[in-house]
Amino acid sequence: MKGSGFLKTETIAAISTAMSNAGISIVRMSGDDVFSIIDQIFVTRTGKKKAFSEVESHTIHYGYIKDENDVIDEVLVMVMKAPNTYTRENIIEIDCHGGVIVTKKILETVIKYGARPAEPGEFTKRAFLNGRIDLSQAEAVIDIINAKNEMALKSSVSQLKGTVLTKIKEIRENIIRDVAFIEAALDDPEHISIDGFSDELLKRVEENWKELNHLLESADNGRIMKEGIRTVILGKPNAGKSSLLNVLVGEERAIVTEIEGTTRDTLEESIHLGEVVLNLIDTAGIRKTEDYVEKIGVDKAKTFAKDADLLIYVVDASVELDENDREIIDLIKDKKAIVLLNKTDLNKVVKKDELEKLTGKTVLEISAKEEKGMDLLEHTIKEMFFHGEISFNDEVYITNIRHKSAIIEGMKSLEQVKESILNGMPEDFYSIDLMSAYETLGEIIGEAVGEDLVNTIFSEFCMGK
Repeated sequence: MKGSGFLKTETIAAISTAMSNAGISIVRMSGDDVFSIIDQIFVTRTGKKKAFSEVESHTIHYGYIKDENDVIDEVLVMVMKAPNTYTRENIIEIDCHGGVIVTKKILETVIKYGARPAEPGEFTKRAFLNGRIDLSQAEAVIDIINAKNEMALKSSVSQLKGTVLTKIKEIRENIIRDVAFIEAALDDPEHISIDGFSDELLKRVEENWKELNHLLESADNGRIMKEGIRTVILGKPNAGKSSLLNVLVGEERAIVTEIEGTTRDTLEESIHLGEVVLNLIDTAGIRKTEDYVEKIGVDKAKTFAKDADLLIYVVDASVELDENDREIIDLIKDKKAIVLLNKTDLNKVVKKDELEKLTGKTVLEISAKEEKGMDLLEHTIKEMFFHGEISFNDEVYITNIRHKSAIIEGMKSLEQVKESILNGMPEDFYSIDLMSAYETLGEIIGEAVGEDLVNTIFSEFCMGK
């Protein structure tokens, strides 16, 4: 893909800051004609023109943007010369006052004098096509922009530095060396012996498979870092689920009454519990019911529970357990779950040790009404998902579903190689599947990918990035 010939070389321009009134706005240009464009519209404080192609790179110049005789704004112009730029092309950035009208006027002016409007993500696309970053790093850019929490930000920054690239390149280099040896041996059997090669190859294939599997295992953690923990609140009617949601959200988000079955549909909310991001789903109370609408809500609760990362089972400590509780306990049996013994401010008829024995899960005593026990809940979730600490180390995390799919396909190809070796197949069979793994993994970093995929990825970017 890089340098593939469909790269457009004309000068592009876009507003790179938010379209709102602010202290400053930036209009960015990249391409062959940035200097000729800025030369036509910029004057110094004394009204003189300047030849920007002759100034030092990475310098800032004070003056005014003019369209013929009309002064548009007082600006700072930043000059960045290829190849030491984001796109590896010549770049001009115009820092102007942050009004929507004045910023749009400057953009219109640079377009009038020779630039064209940039497509979404086109600056980053050029960085990729010009070889400055690989495709995984390009995707990290949009992840940084969209980061919902500090962990997601750190993960994306790490990926932007090339952690995924480094690991994938290492595995691909291991694979291509074996392919090269096989091809050489097949071409020149008189001088290159392949005796014992199959056993050595089997070890290397297994090592590469393990490396990919390690990356694959990081995908769920990566997704949680990026998106948060999908959390479903379960319990019988009136157990305090909605009260818990309101406490966690910090406002009266759900209706709370003494009437059983008040919550009939799911209610979703994303919250920060300390450093932990929970994508909370409050569900209808689970019980046997003849009410048609309520039954739909109960069925939805069960469906959401199956796909959740975490289940929070809320139990009313003042009410005896019944068959509805048995059903919920069955739902949480094979899932990550925390049991909250709620309403501990009332007369308790359900004991903590009894509940722990029945569920086999951690049981926390809380009072949603009095907002007690929330710190303990946060600590328990940290222990469950992050071993007590939310930190970012040198671990490479897969956060992108496209990368995950490519890794799975690469692992399948390596499994085919292993099967061929164990079945005593000829060496040329190894080469076919090894190359398949090599090419599939190359899709992660942008090698051997089609124009359509590249365009799809960059279409998700905002203008000016």
